[in-house]
Amino acid sequence: MGDHYQTLGLRRDATKAEVKAAFRRSALRDHPDRHASSTDSAARADAARRFRQASDAYHVLSDDRRRAEYDLRLRGSASSYARTSSSGWASSSSAPYGYGYGYGHGGGSWRRTPPGAGAGAAAGSIDWEFLLKAVTRRGFLINLGFASVLLSGAAFLDGSILEIWNMNNSGKSFEDVIESIEKAKKDAERR
Repeated sequence: MGDHYQTLGLRRDATKAEVKAAFRRSALRDHPDRHASSTDSAARADAARRFRQASDAYHVLSDDRRRAEYDLRLRGSASSYARTSSSGWASSSSAPYGYGYGYGHGGGSWRRTPPGAGAGAAAGSIDWEFLLKAVTRRGFLINLGFASVLLSGAAFLDGSILEIWNMNNSGKSFEDVIESIEKAKKDAERR
């Protein structure tokens, strides 16, 4: 997989409009339909390859979430995610994300490499990329919200029970009441 920014001829801080314009220029130049009448099969194949790369780059760089993940992978030289095909690592002619315009995308699946298998992975180190992805998933955030509602409800009930106790037993603490109950039990046993 090449550098998506380099594929589209962009700087790393390019805006979405610049990404879209660069992809359109590349698509107009390299689209397979534009080269379909060419007699040179190598030129057609090269144009199709460049178009695949440009469409893959556009697919990643035009979406904020995918672009952030891609930039994170670029910053860290060894990624903990890899796309595999039936023959092992994905070739440069297939899409790294399994999307695009239907050219050379097939047979792959996402898998997480085992801990410690990545290049430079230290034993017992925290995989921050995986942790960030895990805690920003919709399901996790919904469960976190639900748990916070339950905990605040429990805290409210605890405070409410204490207030009800104080209203019904003014001037007495819980310990005083327990002592008086135990005293009443001992008196009842003696009789």
